Amino acid sequence: MKIILNKLFAHEHLNAAEAKDILIRIAKNEFNTSQIASFLTVFLMRSLSVNELMGFRDALMELAIKIDLSDFNTIDLCGTGGDGKDTFNISTLTSFIVAGAGYKVAKHGNYGVSSTCGSSNMLEYLGYKFTNEETVLKRQLEKSNICFLHAPLFHPAMKTVGPIRRELGLKTFFNVLGPLVNPSQPKNQMVGVFNMEIARLYGYLMQQSSQNYKVVHSFDGYDEISLTSKFNIISNKGTQIFTPEEINFKRLAQSDIVGGDSVASSAKIFKQIINGNGTDAQNDVVLANTTFAIQTIAPELTLEQAYEKAKDSLLGLKGAACLTNLLA
Repeated sequence: MKIILNKLFAHEHLNAAEAKDILIRIAKNEFNTSQIASFLTVFLMRSLSVNELMGFRDALMELAIKIDLSDFNTIDLCGTGGDGKDTFNISTLTSFIVAGAGYKVAKHGNYGVSSTCGSSNMLEYLGYKFTNEETVLKRQLEKSNICFLHAPLFHPAMKTVGPIRRELGLKTFFNVLGPLVNPSQPKNQMVGVFNMEIARLYGYLMQQSSQNYKVVHSFDGYDEISLTSKFNIISNKGTQIFTPEEINFKRLAQSDIVGGDSVASSAKIFKQIINGNGTDAQNDVVLANTTFAIQTIAPELTLEQAYEKAKDSLLGLKGAACLTNLLA
């Protein structure tokens, strides 16, 4: 680790093999907490390279507990987090509304590190039981159109890093890695990222896969379509920039989409929205993200057609029914 740290402190980058090797060794508990904290901190002060991101991703996927959901044409909806915006749980809500529209969702998520309430905090609070049993997850997909892959159950080798990340309380490169290491390797994915640099890295990596994908970044720093500014979409079709008005939504204020200050208050907002009692602004953000997610898994649809499916799922309480079925 000393050699690697000195290399990083000298502003050099790791190649993919070095990045993969060091993360595997961290997972094997070969280093002390101070060394690991120093390693994580370096990447808070400078950008990841494509090779580093690729190596870290390959390490986590090699160590992960694999699960085969290839019988289903699934989509994952996951943000990197780390945008510091403390919105309500937009990607988690979007996942249920996509499921309510009839599509299969294999959502990968974790507890919040730099936010009040991550997707795992939310689902656990609502009563969902985390599992890595393939038969159970397949049954959930069949009955509810959605299952949840709680990252620690599929990436047990990373338990060494978890407490250090929580103590730091800051976004680390693990935020960036999360959406890249869904253990079920879904055929479709919509990812939100917190800056354009990460968006370009994701676009580069994902264009080498056979996935249908969209990488989303709002220009004012949100890792989702916030409707508070222009936003960028990198996809199989290239790069496009949209304004809220261009997709027939009103531009929102940041205060319109804030979340709770605790898991309980976040869950209250979540339940209000999914049960059809959200504000117009909250509904619009969920509908905008759902529209683009549906078009990711069903690229033959226009945005208008995808929007109608999203609206029917949210306001027709089909997403709420998927949540009820999943918790049952």
